[in-house]
Formats: sequence, structure tokens, C-alpha cells
Amino acid sequence: MMADVVLTPAELLETRVYAALVEAGADEPSAAAATRAMMHASKLGVDSHGVRLTPHYSRVLKGGRVNGRPDMTVKENSPVSFALDADHGLGHPAMYKAVDVATDAAARMGIAAVGVHRSSHFGAAGAYAMAGQERGCITICVANSDSIVALFNGAERFHGTNPLAIGIPVPGEKPWLLDMATSSVPMNRVLLYRVLGIQLPEGVAADLAGTPTRDAKEAEMLMPLGGADFGFKGAALAGFISIMSSVVAGATPDPFVIDMVGEDVSTPRNIGHFLIAIHPSFFGGGSNYGEQIKAYLGALRGSRAREGGVMAPGEREWKVEIERAANGIPVDPETAAFLGLA
Repeated sequence: MMADVVLTPAELLETRVYAALVEAGADEPSAAAATRAMMHASKLGVDSHGVRLTPHYSRVLKGGRVNGRPDMTVKENSPVSFALDADHGLGHPAMYKAVDVATDAAARMGIAAVGVHRSSHFGAAGAYAMAGQERGCITICVANSDSIVALFNGAERFHGTNPLAIGIPVPGEKPWLLDMATSSVPMNRVLLYRVLGIQLPEGVAADLAGTPTRDAKEAEMLMPLGGADFGFKGAALAGFISIMSSVVAGATPDPFVIDMVGEDVSTPRNIGHFLIAIHPSFFGGGSNYGEQIKAYLGALRGSRAREGGVMAPGEREWKVEIERAANGIPVDPETAAFLGLA
């Protein structure tokens, strides 16, 4: 499969993605934000949420599900709490706006939060955690999505893959960056194994009856993070994220969200997001923050490993970023054809 990908310079890829979104009806701010978020993912090797999503976003923009020219509004409910109405636009401009609002307020008050409603899929949560830490704030980002993950001991889809991303600034260095789903594996992993004819690991997926299966062709739902024995942890975390992103933020909870890839591309989905920004200088360790975070990471990297070495969250991605900057970003054949690269 790697032989089929089209290695593309980042600058060319960014231009083609942006043009495709504009052609589909997105205004300049929406297209720029979505391109920025997808390029973040593709540069760092998070290909499931990178430029391969461009055809999907184009489809829902043309179908009317997503408003390509949203009039977003921000309501300040207190100096540190905000509600952002995304006007059913792309989730990317909504979340970059949430980053700006939350980090500006956190710079004044120490901590701030933004709930986003009437939004849509926003790609990789890590893009916004990254943007927030670039503004000097520890940034926590979550979102809900349509049901694809069973509950612990459940036999039907209930939660979405509900991502959690956290960006922590490290002065003079790359940040500590976590970007994870609360499901056992991403659904894209199941689809890949289905194509390759590879069996799934034990306890990561189930068929429509809720019976665990290792056959990727039979897998119709994912299991929560933690597997058969400890999936209550992932299910509870997914539930917390759903509550914050939908119930608290004013969006639609997971079981009631329209399928992302279904036939209906005209009805808005009212996805929700929640973002918290924390400025480290306002708390007990503020004066020593830079020194202490570097000392912590130095101890982490120097700790004894079974083989090779240990890495902080994000370090694998920085290595991929360097490699792709030198050799180009791999684009799958279907997306390459859509973007006129093949």
C-alpha cells in the first residue's frame, strides 16, 4: 500500500486542499482553518484525520449539512466562561476561534473555558491543543461524535470515539502533546485491516450483535479503551467527554447524532466541543514552570527502558514531521486523485 501513496510537498498539498474546500463552498476563513487543521494531522502522521478528509468535507459542504459561510457568535457568560455558536459551519474555524477566546481570557484570569455547539467534525483534536499551547497555555480539548463505540459490557453502539487532546508548552522546545480517542482502536484501523485481510487484536471490536470479533469484515462497532477487562475506564472517559461536549456545551449527545458518513448530507449534526485553557504562571509553580517542566521531561526521557528509549507524548509525531518535511507527505490514491495529484 505504501508503494501506491503519492508523496507530496506540504506547500502543494496545502494549496490543493484549500482550493478544493473553496470550490465546495467554504469561505476563506473556513477553508483556511480546515486546511490548517488537516495539514497539522498529515504533517505529524495522523493520516486518519489529515487531508484524506477533504473529499468528505467537500461532500457535506455541497450537500448543505455544513454551512460554508458561518456567522459564528461568542457569548461571554463570565470573564472565564464562554459559549460559541458555530452556526453549523466546519468545526475547524469554530475551534480555532475557541482557542483564541479561551487563551486570551486565561492570559488575564489564569483559566478559561469555551463550550461550542451547532458545530461539525473538526478533524484532529491535537490541532487545537497545539494552537493553544503556542499561545502559552496548557490546553485541553474534547469533542463528541456519532455512536460507534459500545459501552463496557454493552451490545450496541453508544458513544463516539470522543477524542481527548492536551497541549502543554515547554519553553524553547516542542510541546508535550497528547491526542487520543477513547475507543480501543480508531475505526480507520478496522477498515485498514479489513482491506489487508488481517485479524484484529483481541477485544477491540464487535459485530452488530455486540459479540467480540477479530474478523475486521464483521466488526461493526468498537470497544472502549481498556478492552474486555478494563473497558469501563474508556467508557467512563468517553461518557465524561460526551457530557462536557454535548450536555454542558448545548450540542447533541452521541446516541442522537446523525452518522458522519451516512447518506444524509443535508441535515446539520450539532456536534459539540469543549476547550479549557490554563495559563501556568497563575498557579503555585508559576515562577518555576519552565525549569520544572524541562526537569520533569528530562527525567522521563532518562528513565530506564526495557529496550530502546521512552518518549513523552508527541515525540513520535515530531520525528514523523521531520521525515515528512524532507520526503513529502504520503497521500492515499483516492485522495490524491480528488486533489489532482495523481
